[in-house]
Amino acid sequence: MKRWLFLIALGVGGGILFRSAAMEGIYIATPSMEPALPVGTHYFVDKITLAFRAPRRGEIVLLSSPVEGDKELVKRVIGLPGETIEIRKKEVYVNDKPLSEPYAAHRRSGEALVGDNLGPLRIPEGSFFVLGDNRDESRDSATWKDPGTGEPVHFVPGDRIRGRLLNVLE
Repeated sequence: MKRWLFLIALGVGGGILFRSAAMEGIYIATPSMEPALPVGTHYFVDKITLAFRAPRRGEIVLLSSPVEGDKELVKRVIGLPGETIEIRKKEVYVNDKPLSEPYAAHRRSGEALVGDNLGPLRIPEGSFFVLGDNRDESRDSATWKDPGTGEPVHFVPGDRIRGRLLNVLE
């Protein structure tokens, strides 16, 4: 009987450890990813897949901010290592070709905002360019600045990307 209790406890404990290392639940607190991820919704983050492969364009990821300590952010991967990114009048170009972005929202389309025009910028190896879907209400690769120097910080090192969101309908 004691052996069975030990095995059950071991299985439950192992399951809890695996789940916390493999998955994490998150709450969407800001409108930066609307309309895909509405404020107040919950999602799971897969922490395993990106340990075996690089993030792909279009994936929504959880990352540690490159400018705000370890603040966690949710953004969409737009540019990959070695690519050239440019934003012209709110439209994203990858390697000088317009990127189809049916998920992108510009709620203040008549206003000229920081991040509406950018680059061209070459993405360093091992880094990514990420944007929020709600472009006019997102702090991301198009707008980040180093808090100490005020210099732009356009790229997220791959080791700051913690996982990819699951069950996101686009």
